[in-house]
Amino acid sequence: MTTQSRLNRMEGFKRIINLSLVLLCLLLETAVFTYHWYFNFRVSIIAGRNQPFWIKGHMLEVAVYFVILILFSNMYGGMRLGYMKNAELIFSQIFATVMADILIYAEISLMALRLFNPKYFVVMLLTQCIVVFIYINIANFFYRNIFPPRKLLLVHGDRDPRELRRKFETRSDKYLITEQIHISEGTKKITETIKKYYQEGVCNAVVFGDIAESDRKPLIKYCYGNSIRFYVLPKINDCIIKGSEELHVFDTPMFLTREYSMTMEQRFVKRLMDIVFSLILIVLTSPFMLITAILVKAYDGGPILYKQVRVTRGGKQFKIVKFRSMRVDAEKDGVRLYYIGDKRVTPIGKFIRKVRLDELPQLFNILAGDMSFIGPRPERPEIIEKYQEQMPEFAYRLKVKAGLAGFAQVYGKYNTTPYDKLKLDLIYIENYSVLLDLKLMMLTLKIIFWPDSTEGVDPGQTTAMKDLYMAMAENKYEDSVSYNDTKTAKGSLKDENTLDV
Repeated sequence: MTTQSRLNRMEGFKRIINLSLVLLCLLLETAVFTYHWYFNFRVSIIAGRNQPFWIKGHMLEVAVYFVILILFSNMYGGMRLGYMKNAELIFSQIFATVMADILIYAEISLMALRLFNPKYFVVMLLTQCIVVFIYINIANFFYRNIFPPRKLLLVHGDRDPRELRRKFETRSDKYLITEQIHISEGTKKITETIKKYYQEGVCNAVVFGDIAESDRKPLIKYCYGNSIRFYVLPKINDCIIKGSEELHVFDTPMFLTREYSMTMEQRFVKRLMDIVFSLILIVLTSPFMLITAILVKAYDGGPILYKQVRVTRGGKQFKIVKFRSMRVDAEKDGVRLYYIGDKRVTPIGKFIRKVRLDELPQLFNILAGDMSFIGPRPERPEIIEKYQEQMPEFAYRLKVKAGLAGFAQVYGKYNTTPYDKLKLDLIYIENYSVLLDLKLMMLTLKIIFWPDSTEGVDPGQTTAMKDLYMAMAENKYEDSVSYNDTKTAKGSLKDENTLDV
């Protein structure tokens, strides 16, 4: 049996095991629901309506719950066994279960023609959470012992690969960079190395890091032609093209990227959603806003709200509104981002930042049309100016209205570098749909309760530019083509140090 055939069989076996373990978790949770449905929920519904349930009715209700649980688990990542960290996987599945139970509670209440007694649901949810916690720990231990981390060959450019390796090391259960090679070795040498390591089992996948598009093309073709798995860190061009519309000129395929990111119909629906949802949430969250306002005022007597100039679509400036979470004199020494262990944050502010209560006044910004629910997070004008000195493409984020949450917030962090944030936001802009907005709204509910997304920058940083700035200042940023008159805080950059679009 060839190496390729053996690996293909192993991948198929791995996928079957993965799906089986995930399915078993969902079935166990559904079994808990089935028990409560038959002995608690069904009995109460029949008592209220004097109508019997037939066996097909029981089967349908259990099937409905199972489908709902699958949908939420898939949305929130609860089915990504072997892909996510253990703690995040448990959190994701528990969150998916909570959402599924809320929805089924509403459905059963409609069947009962009254609000159902929630105590049975609380007991059911607690039981399911215990099942999820125990099962996922066991399943992850079993899965990782059967399937060791994937061994990777890193193909990199002049940019120091240590930062990229550090990111992969945070998922040492899934990835292991065993070898690395510089792009200057040439296509022939690199393809020979890939072939050798692949056949010997030293590596079973390739990672293409910060290398120019022209250099990686023949390597991608080689891996694809020889059925070798590979990972690519995308350039800005890749993110733009990824969302293109496919057309055909007779028998010739063609990709279309429009001059406007959204159609008139999409902009109308998006604005309508913003108005409706912001009004609903303002009403629902008004008690929380009132309590937060009282606490902020009572702590130090300072202003309740904090207003700050931000930039939205087309470079238009507006004043964003938040509940104040820092001391009144927090920026007496100049503009600085929130950083890890920031002493400027008040005790009240630390709490409201943690649970995102400080963001609630932005619902009025959305209602006024300054922002949208979903879109690139608005930055300060002075920070955008700094970013654009080194990365002119950062202005691409201004092609759509700024948002309360967005792709970069769901899949990134507070301290995600501007270059990565730009790529994430471009993926959103070029792949926009109403369904994508709804999905990101649902995913935002999850990140509100997940602490990683609120992680600040390192102390001493005034922007999130540290990694990019240092790389460029040290002449190590390989993602490069020429721009005239591109400057940094240290002066003009040479053409070969500016960014590749």
